[in-house]
Amino acid sequence: MATEEAEPAKTAKARRAPALSRDLGVLDASMLVMGAMIGSGVFITSAESSRQVGSPGWLLVAWVLAGLMTIAGALSVGELAAMMPKAGGQYYFLRTAYGSLAGFLFGWSMFLVVQTGTIAAVAVAFAKFLGVFIPGVSAENALAELHLGRYALRITTQQLTAVVVIVLLTIANTRGLKLGALIQNSFTFAKTAALIGLILVCFALGIDKQAAAWTSNWWNPWANGWTPQAAYNGWIGLDGGLGLVLLVGLAMVGPIFSSSAWNNVTFVGEEARDPAQTLPKALLRGTVAVIALYWLANVAYLVTLPFDGIQHAPQDRVGTAAMEAAVGASGRYLMAGAILISTFGCVNGLILAGARVYYAMARDRLFFQAVAKTNEHHVPAVALYAQGVWASLLTLPATVGVHPETGAPTFGNLYSELLEYIIPVDLLFCILMVAAVILMRRKAPFLNRPYKTLAYPLPPALYIGLASLLVADFLLLKPLTSGAGFLIVLTGLPVYFLWTRAQSKAAARPRTASPSPEPASE
Repeated sequence: MATEEAEPAKTAKARRAPALSRDLGVLDASMLVMGAMIGSGVFITSAESSRQVGSPGWLLVAWVLAGLMTIAGALSVGELAAMMPKAGGQYYFLRTAYGSLAGFLFGWSMFLVVQTGTIAAVAVAFAKFLGVFIPGVSAENALAELHLGRYALRITTQQLTAVVVIVLLTIANTRGLKLGALIQNSFTFAKTAALIGLILVCFALGIDKQAAAWTSNWWNPWANGWTPQAAYNGWIGLDGGLGLVLLVGLAMVGPIFSSSAWNNVTFVGEEARDPAQTLPKALLRGTVAVIALYWLANVAYLVTLPFDGIQHAPQDRVGTAAMEAAVGASGRYLMAGAILISTFGCVNGLILAGARVYYAMARDRLFFQAVAKTNEHHVPAVALYAQGVWASLLTLPATVGVHPETGAPTFGNLYSELLEYIIPVDLLFCILMVAAVILMRRKAPFLNRPYKTLAYPLPPALYIGLASLLVADFLLLKPLTSGAGFLIVLTGLPVYFLWTRAQSKAAARPRTASPSPEPASE
């Protein structure tokens, strides 16, 4: 009899979702920072950046400024991460500092644009480099197309490959944090070694006196044949120094994208062991290591390739071109293999961390309640699946143009377009996050801060200042794509108010009391 009476309690316990588990140490968290940062960007984006600034010196300036911003942001946010080690990280910081609306808009933009768009972009980059080994994997090999005026939905073998990668890694991450962390650590070690290998090979075997470092004017792009009109189609007419400064800002799109996702480790704050020590250490160590490698990689390009070789590397694969110059034709395959490892690990890190944001939102009743559930492996499986589906769909859209000579349709560069949507929105929420360090010191000075930002307030002031100028620059020079990203964020306003109104009505609705089970006899 007692067994039967106790059955409802056992059933309720069985239905209760298992909690997140604290399995991440300093090494795991550092690998997550580095693994989410190192993707395909450093091997590709220097081509576009060099076309925009026209000289080696300004190319390095774009990378150095992006690196300083990243390290300043990491130094600042370590204080919030140690103080509030919660699932969702940045979402929780924004919600605490500014209210639930700010947190919701961040999570909304993460789901619609920032995290899922980054996953899609890096997965497409993986497919692009797989095409080196399997030529059939190509953006030109279309399986299906649907034209919608200036836009199109395309399924090419390249996009299909990207979707397969997203699906496989999403499923792997539903099998538990330890498996996700093992994949992350393995691929981060491998791709860090590959990036170091590229740098060492270029310096040991690839130094060429005809390379950009010796044959291009470092600080006068006009002397290299550069003009702002050629660097930027639709130039707004600001010539001279001011125009160059604006284009240096635009040239930071690639470096910023390559350095983004450093904040993803805050999303798993609730799963870190001793988070007050683990998270600040991981943020600082991971970002400093990656930024140093990025800078050295770009110097390696400059001592190996002529400047026009960087600007016009085939399909913007600068890393591959540098390795080919250093070791011959086999370098193409070595570099492509290294980038495959890099992008695969990067997609894994983004998938692992991003789902925790939607999970945290759902726990606060700001997202579908099914997303708040964890599976038997203590991970938010529904959140992972939802993120994977939307990221897969984001690989499909493209812009449509017309070839000026043949009149044949041309399709926009999906990788570059996704960057322009993502970066301004991501920067805006990072500005708010870093500003929350200052706000919380004034708003809640009584809270325990196991770690305080080094050299405060210099790092947050540096980050907020540079990032604000960049957002303004993007809006000026790329109003359509960056503006569209912000419009997507603003669509979250009516959704938030409808959602919270529905939640309030549900909470106020009288509920019929259900008979409770009799207490078990003693």
